[in-house]
Amino acid sequence: MGMRGRISLAIICIILAVSMLAPLITPYDPDAVDLDSLKLPPGATHPFGTDQKGRDIFARVMYGGRISIVVSLAAALISLGVGMLVGLVSGYVGGRFDTGVMAIVDLVLSFPSLLLAIGVSLIMPPGVYTVMFAIAAVSWAAFARLIRGYVLSIKESPYIEAARAIGSSPSRVLFVHLLPQCLPLGLVMMGLKIGGFILIEASLSFLGIGAQPPTASWGSMISAGSDYIVVSPWMVIFPGLAIAVTALCFNIAGDALSQHFGIKKSLDC
Repeated sequence: MGMRGRISLAIICIILAVSMLAPLITPYDPDAVDLDSLKLPPGATHPFGTDQKGRDIFARVMYGGRISIVVSLAAALISLGVGMLVGLVSGYVGGRFDTGVMAIVDLVLSFPSLLLAIGVSLIMPPGVYTVMFAIAAVSWAAFARLIRGYVLSIKESPYIEAARAIGSSPSRVLFVHLLPQCLPLGLVMMGLKIGGFILIEASLSFLGIGAQPPTASWGSMISAGSDYIVVSPWMVIFPGLAIAVTALCFNIAGDALSQHFGIKKSLDC
């Protein structure tokens, strides 16, 4: 892995550590209202300033990272699991079953991810679990198509034919012989997708579908601060930077990981 990948992974680890250790780093309660500290600019007492309710933005950015990153990681893992299973079975079985499954996959992929996620979210109560489900519901298809294509390319390999010849069951062939070959590809794609998932989570929270007030998330912080962007721009700048830096680092790390495993060409296909 190159220097860019290592730096990106280091930044991701720092962001995760800061988010998880937020109670030990800041003395401020992210949800505590302080009417004597309304919209204070960044300073020694409040490094990122305060919002329209006097809440410390630095504390809210750290606590908000828990929601934004954990929801995105959980959605990525769910998408990977569902897409891996669907892709493995569809590619291995083939025939009409494969044609039918791919028709569903193509249907899901034909919609813009964000618009489809908004549509899924609107039929469920707002909250972090709704966002997690919505992201996974629109993202599994990309994993399924990638894994299915890879399974088609290796299922006639000599070692797979040998496994069938000695009487291995289809489930054993799928999960013992094919799954380990597909897992690195799926993990690399997950790394590349997490940055986009963070942006989708932030967009849904911005629209009020994600974490509900007073719980802090980066998207909801930008939404709340957008009315004060002219007079108190720090209310939007710092959560926006957190989203941009985290998403960028995940994308760079995922790209470096794909080059490390030598599977960039498979992902491009």
